[in-house]
Amino acid sequence: MSLLDTRVPAVLLRTDRNPFHHGTLGAVRSLGRAGVEVHVVADSAGSPVRRSRYVHGTHSPPPPGASGEQILDVLRRVAGRVGRPAVLIPLDDATAIAAGRLRDALGSSYLLPDMPAALAERVADKEQLAHVCAAVDVPHPRTLVPDSPRGAAEAARLLGLPLVAKWSRPWLLPAGGGLRSTQVLHTAHQARELYARSAEAGSVLLLQEFLPAGEDRDWFFHGYTDRAGTVRAGGTGRKQLAWPRGAGLTAVGHWTPHPEVQDLAERLTGALGYRGVFDLDFRRRGTTGGYHLLDFNPRPGAQFRLFADSAGLDVVRALHLDLTGRPLPDGEPVAGRSFVVENYAPFAALSTLRTGPGGRELAWYAGDDRAPGWAMWALWARHVSGRLRQRLTPAGSSVPAPRPIPGASAPTSPTVNEKASS
Repeated sequence: MSLLDTRVPAVLLRTDRNPFHHGTLGAVRSLGRAGVEVHVVADSAGSPVRRSRYVHGTHSPPPPGASGEQILDVLRRVAGRVGRPAVLIPLDDATAIAAGRLRDALGSSYLLPDMPAALAERVADKEQLAHVCAAVDVPHPRTLVPDSPRGAAEAARLLGLPLVAKWSRPWLLPAGGGLRSTQVLHTAHQARELYARSAEAGSVLLLQEFLPAGEDRDWFFHGYTDRAGTVRAGGTGRKQLAWPRGAGLTAVGHWTPHPEVQDLAERLTGALGYRGVFDLDFRRRGTTGGYHLLDFNPRPGAQFRLFADSAGLDVVRALHLDLTGRPLPDGEPVAGRSFVVENYAPFAALSTLRTGPGGRELAWYAGDDRAPGWAMWALWARHVSGRLRQRLTPAGSSVPAPRPIPGASAPTSPTVNEKASS
């Protein structure tokens, strides 16, 4: 008998167009294996996710950059098709923020955590996060907000080079404009040029001190804060391998208990009154050994399945259990458990010698749900071959474009101190 209330379906919501978002598949499998009817509201036409045996239905999503009204219209349409109240699970920052704002309007059709409407936006906004960390004494890289091109150059001088540039609200960046949510700058001139694009970006530019990557420096904490304010499920993970290397999302991660990181996470969420699923990124400062919060994602991280405990509880199942009024089982952490994203870490995926004592989970392949894994490799091969053709084609020459993948777009490569929505 399932621990979860299988009478209550789940609706997974995402607006970004990355066909390789393995966190969506993780949520589909986690709930589907427990007998929950899972609906996916995302651009899945060219994604391996739709091949999962655990997807009950797929629905057209709001477009990237959709307004709150557009998202509300889509969710109302999906609610009419589902036919009964469902647990809503946003899987990117834009939809998490919209769900918080629309909570009252969605109340008759969807179950959502009870927290202040603007809180998800507050923690996802990188400028506001710096203020939050200062208020609750959680270490955060020194951050400056220039008010002019000259101010950007001065900030570069004060922070030192290289430095990290971030747009405070990356979900507002226009698609195809060439702006990245986070990047490393090596000159003051680069800071001035980037500031000049502030109007195009839709939010303010932050300049932040650069914390170098290194062995055992990148950590993350996933958790679920229940209606009583207690952090349940999840745990502390160590990023062993990133994609791109040293700067991006978790390609190989290990469940590694770390009381100091956990204490910082619980102090922060407790002070905010946060409720629901969250994903925090930390980097250890090499000179002091202190752990600095880099990002607060108000939704499941793509590698959340790393933290499936001895009772089978993860943060997505915890959300469903809590919102449907069911008790959360008390499982034990599975220290040493690993999570591997095959397309970003193929050699780690093929190796069985490095599997930790807690076992290993692959992002795409699963013995009980093989189709998404095979579909991913076919899609990934086409993606990589297309990139290679672009790099090998001499400037000015013309070659036939690769055949497009229906409904898919190339994933955005995350940069320094940032995970894909992951």
